Amino acid sequence: MPDKSATSETAETPVTTNPETPAVPRKIYPIVKYGDPVLEKPAKPITKFDAELEELAEDMFATMYAAQGIGLAAPQIGKSIRIAVVDVTSGKNPEAKIVLVNPEITHGEGEKREEEGCLSIPGFRGYVVRPHFVTIKAQDLKGETFEIRGEDLLARAFCHEIDHLNGILFLQHLGMLKRDLIKRKIKKLKKQGEW
Repeated sequence: MPDKSATSETAETPVTTNPETPAVPRKIYPIVKYGDPVLEKPAKPITKFDAELEELAEDMFATMYAAQGIGLAAPQIGKSIRIAVVDVTSGKNPEAKIVLVNPEITHGEGEKREEEGCLSIPGFRGYVVRPHFVTIKAQDLKGETFEIRGEDLLARAFCHEIDHLNGILFLQHLGMLKRDLIKRKIKKLKKQGEW
């Protein structure tokens, strides 16, 4: 999910979360665009919690920041596994970084209609109704289960990224006319070799 307030300048890529550890160059993945089948199939649950998963999470944060996003799910980098990263501060507050492994929404309340975009559908936005508050149950990078509650933008980001893990894109929440219009424009961009 892109950061609405981001400018077109490339964001600085934070490379470390702990000031005591030396900075490690992070891998920046290319973001998979709409039309790739990985985006429309449910991702597999994660059962192995190891250093490789921790590395992947850090690379996902770096990729998300480089793309000026506030959320990124593994299918968006071509990996059909249930992990997503969220930071609604776009890297401004290291404490705001959230990793969700095998997340599920356990409760939602209220409704809020806001404009939404997606890093996998660049250049297109639409109004989507999401819960105002959500409670998520997920695992951390060690496999420990935790619960977290999100409100407003954080709730929206949680819902958007969990949708990705379930093979659902924000386009599916739009009205048919708006959805078809975007799909037609993407088809045209593909023909022109610009997608």
